Amino acid sequence: MTPEEQEEFIRRRKARNVVIGLLLMGFVILFYAITIVRMGD
Repeated sequence: MTPEEQEEFIRRRKARNVVIGLLLMGFVILFYAITIVRMGD
């Protein structure tokens, strides 16, 4: 694997990790909001 290919691989992995992190944060916020709404009942 050339250094250019290595850099591209690392860049893609970082981008994928950011997307997964944002999705995970979205689920946490969603569950938090659902919990707050259900407690208000």
